Formats: sequence, C-alpha cells, structure tokens
Amino acid sequence: MSPKIASKNGEQEAILEVAKLMQVAARTAPKTAGIDDIITLVVYGKEKEGIAEKMREIANERNIDGFRRDAKNVDDSDAVLLIGVRGNKSIGINCGACGFKNCKELEDSMKKAGQDFIGSTCVFKALDLGIALGSAVKIADILNVDNRIMYRIGTAALKLNLMPEATVAMGVPLSAKGKNIYFDRKWP
Repeated sequence: MSPKIASKNGEQEAILEVAKLMQVAARTAPKTAGIDDIITLVVYGKEKEGIAEKMREIANERNIDGFRRDAKNVDDSDAVLLIGVRGNKSIGINCGACGFKNCKELEDSMKKAGQDFIGSTCVFKALDLGIALGSAVKIADILNVDNRIMYRIGTAALKLNLMPEATVAMGVPLSAKGKNIYFDRKWP
C-alpha cells in the first residue's frame, strides 16, 4: 500500500463512506409509529452507469429532456444512494389519505404500476420516505459532499428492479468537484 493517497482516489473513497453514513441516517430517521419500511442501496460503477442509461432510454421514450439532463448528472457522479419505501404497507390508523376507506383496503388492493411508481401509497410511508431523504442529505451536506434528491433516478432504479420491494424510490447522486454539478444545470 502506498503511503500517499491521490486526490481523486481519496475523494472517491470518501464519497462511498459518506454514502454508507447516509444509509445509517435514513435508517435511524424517525418513522411513523416506529414502523420501518425504508430501503437503501448504494450504487457505483456499472450499476450506476446502468441507471444513467435507463434514464436516457426513458428520456427518448417519453421525449422528456429532464431525464437526459439528470442522466448526465449520474454519469458525472461517483456514486448514487437510492432510498425507497414499501409504500403499499400501512400503519393501521385508517386516515383515508390513500383514497381507501381503511388501511386493510389499501393493503388488500391490487397494486397498480403507474408510469414511475407503484400505488396506492400510504401517505405516512411517503412522509417517512421524505424524512429519511432529508436525514440522509443532511449528512452529505455536513460532510461537504455535493448531492441532490432526484425522483428520475428512483424511477430508473425501479424499472431496473434494483429495489424490488420498494414502491416509490428516489436517488441521491454524490459528487466532490470544484463546483456543485447539480445546480445551475442547463437543459440539453
């Protein structure tokens, strides 16, 4: 082992370590009624490239430049953290926000694949996903790793079956460059 660590190598290794810490933050984030249905996965290398390619396919199929633009961000990132939720589970309070009379009807309903996600989704599971995402990106921010929550990454990851239990997923690309690549982006 060399007694030196070049910038690029150290930065890439650090990004993977931060991604793991983000997984912990998502796991320990508060959950409704203490019921944890959050799923996380860190991807890099060929799996990350596969997500970007699937995003370009979706861009071409739907004629949506946002998928193409975000795919470039994935290409330019060192890793991506995926955070999903088992949104078809309920917490049993029968609030009706999902559109069903009670939680049993939600859980017994036929799951329907929408364009990007699988429904119906318990509103509390969606909230738990948002809180987990916020907790995860807070860690990246504290540790100076650039990031941005992107639903299009989650869409591609689900289509690639990278998170088979998740009904909704988001992606958080991670980068350490001289300038944050996720903001002030140009449309293709």
